[in-house]
Amino acid sequence: MKPANNHGIKRVIRATGFSFKGLKSAWTHEAAFRQEVMLAVLLLPVAAWAPVSMVEKLLLVLTVFIVLIVELLNSAIEAVVDRVGEEIHPLSGQAKDIASAAVFISLCLCGLTWGAILLPLLA
Repeated sequence: MKPANNHGIKRVIRATGFSFKGLKSAWTHEAAFRQEVMLAVLLLPVAAWAPVSMVEKLLLVLTVFIVLIVELLNSAIEAVVDRVGEEIHPLSGQAKDIASAAVFISLCLCGLTWGAILLPLLA
């Protein structure tokens, strides 16, 4: 049920609270999210200090955030599937596998982008 008088700045404040609650939940319950946040903590300063163009810095940063976003969506899908039922069902496994594949592809994109931008600097 929608809360009464949920519009304007009040809605934005409530939505922000729910977002932080979601981030806290992901941090608390999802080891992969914690690992990817730690990776981001290491990579983002490298992106900021790398001797590359601003566009390349932005690509480095964006791909790290894409990994975090996709991991959050993966965790949400897994939580919903687990909530629906504990019995093994092919569609439940398919949903989880596809969400996991999305994380894998985002990690590949991140790795390829970082490699394409930073490896030429080492040559």
